Amino acid sequence: MPCGEDWLSHPLGIVQGFFAQNGLNPDWEKKVIEYFKEKLKENNAPKWVPSLNEVPLHYLKPNSFVKFRCMIQDMFDPEFYMGVYETVNQNTKTRVLHFGKYRDIAECGPQQELDLNSPRSTTLERQTFYCVPVPGESTWVKEAYVNANQARVSPSTSYTPSRHKRSYEDDEDMDLQPNKQKDQHPGARQAGSVSGFQWCGEPKRLETEASTGQQLNSLNLSSPFDLNFPLPGEKGPACLVKVYEDWDCFKVNDVLELYGVLSVDPVLSILNNDERDASALLDPMECTDTAEEQRVHSPPASLVPRIHVILAQKLQHINPLLPACLNKEESRTCKFVSSFMSELSPVRAELLGFLTHALLGDSLAAEYLILHLISTVYTRRDVLPLGKFTVNLSGCPRNSTFTEHLYRIIQHLVPASFRLQMTIENMNHLKFIPHKDYAANRLVSGLLQLPDNTSLVIDETLLEQGQLDTPGVHNVTALSNLITWQKVDYDFSYHQMEFPCNINVLITSEGRSLLPADCQVHLQPQLIPPNMEEHMSSLLTAVLPSVLNKFRVYLTLLRFLDYSISDEVTKAVEDDFVEMRKNDPQSITADDLHQLLVVARFLSLSAGQTTLSRERWLRAKQLESSRRNRLQQQKCVNGNEL
Repeated sequence: MPCGEDWLSHPLGIVQGFFAQNGLNPDWEKKVIEYFKEKLKENNAPKWVPSLNEVPLHYLKPNSFVKFRCMIQDMFDPEFYMGVYETVNQNTKTRVLHFGKYRDIAECGPQQELDLNSPRSTTLERQTFYCVPVPGESTWVKEAYVNANQARVSPSTSYTPSRHKRSYEDDEDMDLQPNKQKDQHPGARQAGSVSGFQWCGEPKRLETEASTGQQLNSLNLSSPFDLNFPLPGEKGPACLVKVYEDWDCFKVNDVLELYGVLSVDPVLSILNNDERDASALLDPMECTDTAEEQRVHSPPASLVPRIHVILAQKLQHINPLLPACLNKEESRTCKFVSSFMSELSPVRAELLGFLTHALLGDSLAAEYLILHLISTVYTRRDVLPLGKFTVNLSGCPRNSTFTEHLYRIIQHLVPASFRLQMTIENMNHLKFIPHKDYAANRLVSGLLQLPDNTSLVIDETLLEQGQLDTPGVHNVTALSNLITWQKVDYDFSYHQMEFPCNINVLITSEGRSLLPADCQVHLQPQLIPPNMEEHMSSLLTAVLPSVLNKFRVYLTLLRFLDYSISDEVTKAVEDDFVEMRKNDPQSITADDLHQLLVVARFLSLSAGQTTLSRERWLRAKQLESSRRNRLQQQKCVNGNEL
């Protein structure tokens, strides 16, 4: 473990040291950031930092150094805080400067009083993000991070014993209790707020936390607090993240790894309640925040803790088996990456065999599934996203559990995924598109608010006859736009705002999908197992964990490889296209050529080749020919279009 635990358990003490040395010189802030950067470079230091993703909140010490892997679900308005404030000792009149950065509460010592009119006080600005755990994160990813984390934690002594056995999910299920907070904490009446920064006039901080149920009731909630997760069934904490530097670098739906100071002071909830009580007495013209906005932006700290960010990193991926940064230069020099690339061929062969079994013996469909899983939008030309490769796997058994079990296989391979059951009821009633709630001044999430590189499996085999109502039509349109343009138009009531995305979409259907797709592959099972669940489970059981990890590294790593086509091969492809058109002008169009080039691209990358060779071009033509012939045969058998 890194020597000296103070930076982990008492990071504000470290910050205080730099502040005391440098006073009002702003260099102290840079020195704090550099200090923690260097600490995290020490041997395995990040593994010793407790993570909010893995450790229950009541096991974390308030004001300790923590990390959080999350997605930015919403960005609130910037807020002002007291960057530097001065206190006066009521007896000796001694004046002391304090820093307000990385804090929610301005703490005054015994006999100290905050001097609001001090000329040495400064007001600064910080940004607040509302962050949630990565939507659709696979179980194997969570488990790998848990196993890697070596942080030592125990129940925090600043919480009442009743909190020790409760998790985040339990908090939501508590019965609402009568509000007795003000009777229990009379000192809270002297608390107040200045420039978005809260302070308490009592010399002693409140150490006991009111129960979550009481906090919920004090917020006048008729139901448990909505954590605004995009996907149903998600667990884990949501956090209000306070960012002090370079917040313009981040945007909604970015996936981040944050390191900072945890703030879960129960005084926060009491102060916010007093603010609400006070705002009810103010002139409505002077009170800009609605009660609903205050409720959403200042939730109980026991449900939505605050993190004051010292270091933030935008994650390119969340695969724990790979280095966090896989940019072009670093991936070339990384020993792990170079050694893995040298043994790529057998990994691809094993993965092809594994997916062939999962697709009931269909090796052609398995080839296309590999290409789909490593596809990614590598650039945009005007509005056209290049590199997307949506596959429609038709011919799937209807009213079968095949898609459900195929999705389970995919879940074991990719870091984040979601299966959308495309029933009439779901299409009519589920919220796909995020929308702006102006009363609460927040972005209400929808199913399609997903981070880049998520695998979205749309199960169309469940679709029955029925009537789509207006929301259902809008949802189908949203899915079509996602597939075609790789964008989701968020609803801001008076206008729509376009959010680009990079989502891998796989559609399973009986016939041709109702949704657009780049490529339709008709499934031709070579075996029909009597028990689908048993077949898929035995497949997962048979593969060694080490081999499964190789599959996971393979599918993530290949997305980040460079790719190019030499002038010589470009000329050969053009000549080949002219020759094919000469033989039969109807046989191939410009769109077909584009499809061939996309298939050739991912076929080359799947073999670890970053340039197109003649051999891979011919193999791509062969795959496309087999796929088209199969569709033509099926069309002749059924007598209708697939």
